Amino acid sequence: MEKITAIKGIKDILPADTPVWRHVEQIAREIFHCFGFREIRVPIMEKTALFQRSIGETTDIVEKEMYTFRDRDDELITLRPEATASVIRAYIEHNLSAADPVTKLYTIGPMFRRERPQKGRFRQFHQMDVEVFGDDQPQSDAEVILMLMHFLQVAGVQKLSLEINSLGCKACRPVFSQAVVEYLKESHNVLCPDCQRRIQINPLRVFDCKVETCGVVIADAPRILNYLCVECSYHFSLVKNHLDDLKLTYEINPQMVRGLDYYTKTAFEVKSGALGAQNSLAGGGRYDGLVSFLGGPDVPGIGFGIGLERLISCLPDPDKPPYRTDIFIAALGARAQKFCFGLTNELRLSGISAAMDYSDKSLKSQMKRADRLNCAYTLILGDQEMQDHCAQLRNMSTKEQQSLSLDTVTQTLISILHEG
Repeated sequence: MEKITAIKGIKDILPADTPVWRHVEQIAREIFHCFGFREIRVPIMEKTALFQRSIGETTDIVEKEMYTFRDRDDELITLRPEATASVIRAYIEHNLSAADPVTKLYTIGPMFRRERPQKGRFRQFHQMDVEVFGDDQPQSDAEVILMLMHFLQVAGVQKLSLEINSLGCKACRPVFSQAVVEYLKESHNVLCPDCQRRIQINPLRVFDCKVETCGVVIADAPRILNYLCVECSYHFSLVKNHLDDLKLTYEINPQMVRGLDYYTKTAFEVKSGALGAQNSLAGGGRYDGLVSFLGGPDVPGIGFGIGLERLISCLPDPDKPPYRTDIFIAALGARAQKFCFGLTNELRLSGISAAMDYSDKSLKSQMKRADRLNCAYTLILGDQEMQDHCAQLRNMSTKEQQSLSLDTVTQTLISILHEG
């Protein structure tokens, strides 16, 4: 029979690795809470139209990467390729703006894109996604960037660099886009097939192209900062001032164009030198027209996403504490098995991690299992101990043993183990 393995580009997170994931997620939750964010959990499946409208039908994500299928009602369903659209859909559907005009939300979970797997990038990957609705002030941009940088530093990411740009608005961006089209037409023949197509349908996508020949052309392309309207230019200058006030180091990258259609004004990206050539770790920006475009109130928005696999892959190798069990109950014989089954579960209900072998193996075999589970203590109970109405408690580190009365064994063990 053929062995069934995981789908290409989708990996298991094994027990040895989950403590790091929990640790990073806990840091995020604590820091996001300090900045006033609340958690929302959105479905991993949405109607396909949501992503077509929000991300843009001509993007690589929608055209090439989404996992889309028809359900039994013949409705097109998509596994979410990103979280912003889902959070906005929930924000609109449940009228969350009524509770607070400035709504701060975050979510953590899996996303799905059928792209070429590479280091830290998978077809099922996990993201932390942060969104702010209802605040268009440049302080909000700086606050979100500060929180992102603070989280990454506390999590232990090294060699961080922050890049920022402004993408303009619906007033000035079309002028810039037309200038890019005119420039690219002169180099049409040396562009890759994808970029030749992008000139007609979405010219700013060329800035995302990783083909070397396209990169040479793009290096001399027009820069958005030269085309900003007065409002966008003023907003960007204030964002920079606030970042300076917060003592955040950054570089302006005029070639940065976020990979999704909905971004306006401030865009930012965080890179880590620990990731190698594909060094982008997190990114985001402002999307002031997206909520209303999806049928909600006309409120501004800003947010970011962090790829968890990429983040964890660039952390220094932690000293992973071995999995530890508080106590192993070694029962020998039917009477001891019956007594110890109840005892083991009493201890578990008291908040103590306890393990027991139900197969009545030899004491030697059970002690080996206690070692494998890295138990602090082992309680030994056999026919003789049942007759004497006591059990032997062994400290697995010192090998010292003490006798415990069965009348008070539960309370005594709880006291010893909680103190330890």
